[in-house]
Amino acid sequence: MALLPNPFRALIIGSSGTIGSAFIDLLENHPLCSSVVGIHRHSENNLDYQNLDSIESCAIALGTEASFQLIINTIGVLHTNDWMPEKRLDDLNAEQLAELIKINAIGPALTIRHFSKLLDPKNSIMVSLSAKVGSIEDNRLGGWYSYRASKAALNMLIKTASIEWARTKPNAALIAMHPGTVNSRLSKPFRGEQIGRPASDAVADMFRVIESLNKEDSGSFVSYAGEKLPW
Repeated sequence: MALLPNPFRALIIGSSGTIGSAFIDLLENHPLCSSVVGIHRHSENNLDYQNLDSIESCAIALGTEASFQLIINTIGVLHTNDWMPEKRLDDLNAEQLAELIKINAIGPALTIRHFSKLLDPKNSIMVSLSAKVGSIEDNRLGGWYSYRASKAALNMLIKTASIEWARTKPNAALIAMHPGTVNSRLSKPFRGEQIGRPASDAVADMFRVIESLNKEDSGSFVSYAGEKLPW
């Protein structure tokens, strides 16, 4: 039985990004979504992973509103103005590794901690965008040390929290989701414009998977096509 109720209220974290804004557009026009709230670094209730204290303060501010049945966290970083993904071990450096773990693992983990309090205890889903390259078993090409490690850490944090949720939030599902290659700022240096899909297509695919989730799926790592991915 699908977990997402009708109607549902949604929260998109990172709503100023390519995927986040596409989720806002989709849900604003979805007949079953009664309302959708978007937050980002510059929103009224702002959330910025460079300032980890903003995670709790943003959750507290939103806690005065009604519960959410769906929370999707789209925040993540692959490269910055200073760094590109490492091609070889000699490219690995402490600053890049620490930065990506902060944005891709620590920030999302604290978001799960604080924003899970905003979920409807009756029926709810929380999705964090991960990446297939974070799969240890699926790693056949190597490289991209910091990004792979940060997403693998995120996957472990999600899996571990889902085990606790089985006891404390039995009617909620916590999911790691791979969005595929999307035409965005993140993928642009890697031929994303040629090989990536439009964000509207990607979020439509992801939402079809979200709509089909049930509570037994909690703790899963799934793709935009609904495929169960190896950790």
